[in-house]
Amino acid sequence: MPDFPKTQYAVQLVGPSKLQLNTAKPIAQPGPHAIMLKMEAVGLCFSDLKLLKQFSAHPRKLEVQAGLSKEVLGEIEGYVPGEKPTVPGHEVVCRIVAVGEKVTRHKVGERVLVQADWRELRTAGSNGAFGYNFEGGLQEYVVLDERAVVASNGQRYLMPVGEKNGASAVALVEPWACVEASYVNAERNTLKPGGKTVIVAAERDTSRPMEWGVDGLDLPYAPEGKPAEMRVIKPAEAAGLANEGWDDIIYFGADKAVLDVLNDKLATRGIINVVLDGKKIGAKVNVGVGRVHYGMTRWIGTTGSCPRESYKVIPATGEIRPHEKINVIGAGGPMGQMHVIRNVCAGAAGVTVVATDMDDARLASLEKKVAGMAKANGVALRLVNTAKTKLDEKFSYYALMAPVAALVGEAIAHSGEGTIINIFAGIPAPTKHELDLDTYLLNRCFMFGTSGSEIGDMGIVLQKVESGKLDTNASVDAVSGMAGAIAGIAATENRTLAGKIIVYPMLHNLGLTPLVDLPGKFPTVAAKLDNGQWTKAAEEELLRAAAQ
Repeated sequence: MPDFPKTQYAVQLVGPSKLQLNTAKPIAQPGPHAIMLKMEAVGLCFSDLKLLKQFSAHPRKLEVQAGLSKEVLGEIEGYVPGEKPTVPGHEVVCRIVAVGEKVTRHKVGERVLVQADWRELRTAGSNGAFGYNFEGGLQEYVVLDERAVVASNGQRYLMPVGEKNGASAVALVEPWACVEASYVNAERNTLKPGGKTVIVAAERDTSRPMEWGVDGLDLPYAPEGKPAEMRVIKPAEAAGLANEGWDDIIYFGADKAVLDVLNDKLATRGIINVVLDGKKIGAKVNVGVGRVHYGMTRWIGTTGSCPRESYKVIPATGEIRPHEKINVIGAGGPMGQMHVIRNVCAGAAGVTVVATDMDDARLASLEKKVAGMAKANGVALRLVNTAKTKLDEKFSYYALMAPVAALVGEAIAHSGEGTIINIFAGIPAPTKHELDLDTYLLNRCFMFGTSGSEIGDMGIVLQKVESGKLDTNASVDAVSGMAGAIAGIAATENRTLAGKIIVYPMLHNLGLTPLVDLPGKFPTVAAKLDNGQWTKAAEEELLRAAAQ
């Protein structure tokens, strides 16, 4: 391998809320399976803050339990689960500068976009991820292992990209792909083939399956087959079920205490189906709203008696529908802006978008970016500061950008028939909140969440960027080198900037610089902006001017 520097600048997370700039972090020594990457640009993400706060408790900072052997994991220097310090930063574009002798799928010189969620590397609560239990991009060089970054179907987590677009535009494909994933994610609307189903019902009620047996129920089986295991139990036996052990739970009843217990029995990507048969729960239920996002659990039900009816509530995807009335809550932030832009440009007929935030400056920034798009696409757009103006109206679609469990309850309280609630913000996985399931089920609502993106989602967004259909630089609000990266993370946490912050790791001494400050600090860079928007030309000039 060619010679590289022995040390580098890096931002390290060494404990909960403990970030430090290391100006002499050793660069990992590449082994035979190694791929050495030189970072071009890194976008800062609100998800970085979840890692910052939770550190070793974050589900993607846990040890990998499946997908790679302990022996292989032990050979990867950048594998840092648990209490080991890590390097955050997962929105990156970089270039392969060296490979080991056993690397077969990657070559020196390739420019690549990192798909950060390595979903086949399972942890106890999620999956392995770049920037979490594998060191991420807030450093000059990263050494990865080819055995970790190629999926079992042959797809590469290091996606080749062209040279046409600037580094910031490509790095921002990742967060835009997370937005895209939340709308195109396919939802299951049958019992899981080969999974585990438990039916919970009173024993002596003649209308219930304890009398009928499983075959007497009108259940939706998938074309691929039935569940591998199906059990029927009494409500009193629910506490004895394994936690997170059941792919489908069908509960005939309306007892809050039973529902509180069943919540913990739902497996990752599991569905709980509450069949009320005309009854009412009469009290709010303690629902694991954090797992709706991180565990992709789903709650459905019916006020009637047929469990099949509940599955009809589930939409094919999280996509917006024609004539949707959408409330994007937290719309002024970086991800909220992306949701608003995405929905304004989705092409659905008769759509109304109400973008809410509690900061006038953030809303003004959003309006400047999106008002023209809304007019061009025939979308009715309203921007509302809910700190000043209370919204008391119903919406058919909610997109929640703030990781606040109470917002889910408020969305249910203001739901209409068929309301969809997109829990996009990562409410911490263990979080539960008391929800009015009576209203939720009566209105046939559906709440869902997605976490991260998959290779296909990134491919969709990358194609839009490379074809010129989407300019992800519309999201950029500030730039920085390593000297300002920690301040950038603080700005993300404190929501002092409306858009995305891009860090250029090769610029050691550049502090956090909002685009509006460029005329005074780097006038030659400011001259390359397009009506105040970040561009490839501005990026190239910054890399020249700030390196001097």
